[in-house]
Amino acid sequence: MLWTGLSQSLLHLAVWTVALLYLYSDCSGTGCSILSALQDLPSAPWTALRSKMEKHLQVISVLQWVISFLAMGAAGTVLLIYMFCTDLWVIAAMYTAWLIFDWNTPKQGGRRSSWVRNWTMWTYFRDYFPIRLIKTHNLLPSRNYIFGYHPHGIFSFGAFCNFGTEATGFSKKFPGIKPSLATLAGNFRMPVFRDYLMSGGICPVNRNSIDYLLSQNGTGNAVVIVVGGAAESLNCAPGKNSVTLNNRKGFVRLALQQGSDLVPVYSFGENDVYKQVIFEERTWWRLAQKRLQKIIGFAPCLFHGCGFFSSDSWGMVPYNKPITTIVGEPITVPKIEQPPRDMVDLYHAMYINSLTSLFDKYKTRFGLKESDILHIH
Repeated sequence: MLWTGLSQSLLHLAVWTVALLYLYSDCSGTGCSILSALQDLPSAPWTALRSKMEKHLQVISVLQWVISFLAMGAAGTVLLIYMFCTDLWVIAAMYTAWLIFDWNTPKQGGRRSSWVRNWTMWTYFRDYFPIRLIKTHNLLPSRNYIFGYHPHGIFSFGAFCNFGTEATGFSKKFPGIKPSLATLAGNFRMPVFRDYLMSGGICPVNRNSIDYLLSQNGTGNAVVIVVGGAAESLNCAPGKNSVTLNNRKGFVRLALQQGSDLVPVYSFGENDVYKQVIFEERTWWRLAQKRLQKIIGFAPCLFHGCGFFSSDSWGMVPYNKPITTIVGEPITVPKIEQPPRDMVDLYHAMYINSLTSLFDKYKTRFGLKESDILHIH
């Protein structure tokens, strides 16, 4: 009995050691080769343990991104300030000097890392929901593109997994196209977190950054904008198919000024991974949410998923509901440096029609009814 218990403990320890090596590998190093060798073992205990371990790794992979997004920036800032009050102040001063020197890098194409984008951790992230990327048309590397991503959801998991990592094989499906997911510019003022975001090819969603990518970075660039933004996240809920788009025309104007083609993108299931308390308009809570949104740049949503150890409890872990991202047909856009309003309205209407058609074409394949419609606000 003692020997059996000891053997099981050692097996657990070995498996988790390999798991940590494997999680941050890109399937070309030590972690991957060791796990591949262990997969060949015929023993039943290893098979059961491996299955359980994979499930835990999927949860950990998703949870680390949620916690990183919510807390890494604030934690990095507090740590940097604290280090100035310790014997490590020299390191803090050196990093601060680097931060000042590197301040404009996010607005000038960033600093993407193929190694980070190919971490094995992102495949566990993908498989937790799971997340799929479906290509409907070819994209020409000789053109630049603006992808409009819908809906926002709470954390835009589909947008991050498909365009901020290589877990769903974006570069293989769209050869010659380099995606850059745009997010809040305030995130790039946070120490450490800014570097984490840039390593995935994520950029600030501001005019300078997007202009640089579409005009000074050659061709084959695809800037991914979650068009609905924070306002849309306040209205997302399981089973709800609505996007905030009627008054969002800035991305269309930008596409015309740069001559970049517009590509509608819709993710079925993005709204299903969290449950949210949606407050009625003009209530005190909704007014407070909108006020905070204007101050801090994002909407403080009251949401919950499931617990780490049980899907029956409440927690920060999203529900493992499938997310399928459909990349639609590009809309060819001419280059007009000063597009008139009627031209912007024309291409905005074309974009809405294209997005609606994309939704209607694929909705019944991913759990919706023929009678379901896309509500555009």
